[in-house]
Amino acid sequence: MANSKYEYVKDFEQSDILLPNTWIVIRLDGRGFHKFTSKYGFEKPNDRRGIDLMNAAAMAVMTELPDIVIGYGISDEYSFVLHKSCTLFERRSSKLVTTIVSTFTAYYIHLWSQHFPDKQLTPPLPSFDGRAVLYPGTKELRDYMSWRQVDCHINNLYNTTFWALIQLGGMDAKSAEQELIGTFAAEKNEILFSRFKINYNDEPEIWKKGSVVFRDYELVEAGSTTVDEDAVGISEQKQISKTQEEKEKKLRRKARVTVQHLDIIKDEFWDRRPWLLSNKPGKIPKET
Repeated sequence: MANSKYEYVKDFEQSDILLPNTWIVIRLDGRGFHKFTSKYGFEKPNDRRGIDLMNAAAMAVMTELPDIVIGYGISDEYSFVLHKSCTLFERRSSKLVTTIVSTFTAYYIHLWSQHFPDKQLTPPLPSFDGRAVLYPGTKELRDYMSWRQVDCHINNLYNTTFWALIQLGGMDAKSAEQELIGTFAAEKNEILFSRFKINYNDEPEIWKKGSVVFRDYELVEAGSTTVDEDAVGISEQKQISKTQEEKEKKLRRKARVTVQHLDIIKDEFWDRRPWLLSNKPGKIPKET
């Protein structure tokens, strides 16, 4: 770019480079989705078409951005995790957030007709906001993921009970809300079973556990590998040659991106998928 007398305005730009050697979580949320879902008649308490669309957009984001390690989604939110050694966009917060949010939004709109063929999108179109949050170690990262999955269970149990009272019990929204004030999980389970013969344990895992998006490598036996996750940081990243870095990116691009509905709180999920925390691609499963 040629120098000019106006170039001084660049001095007003603020640095937004995120702290090195920390896990980056980009979390996006649907903007005004209460009105949006009402406008398009989403089923309550859960709409499979809507969740499948969110998951499809998330898988597209991960496919386009191999630096993303894992994603987790519930309702109208999604969290994308970048490894602590990630140097994408020089770790600039604005670049990371806007790229992930805009890519997700673009695919959400692009794929809409595949999931809602009978409902044409009209302005205002769906949009998402986003933020970047840093976590210093693996414990904090896993606690964040666990928090989101616990929230998924709590919210889904409430919503399942709330809408059962309305749809099956004939209550209005205000009465159903009043009925559930101060109730614990056991009491909600009792309402579902005693009044409506609904066993919450039999509800689909997608509603109870949310959606986990990651690259599908060969699983390993739990305890067969040990990963010092927090030792894999900036120092190791600098030692990787450009050739090796490109090789690893190619391996990530070759891996199939999958969406599953699993328990990510227990150690087993992470132990059997060491590539999630080590940032080292695993073995591509053999085609059967």
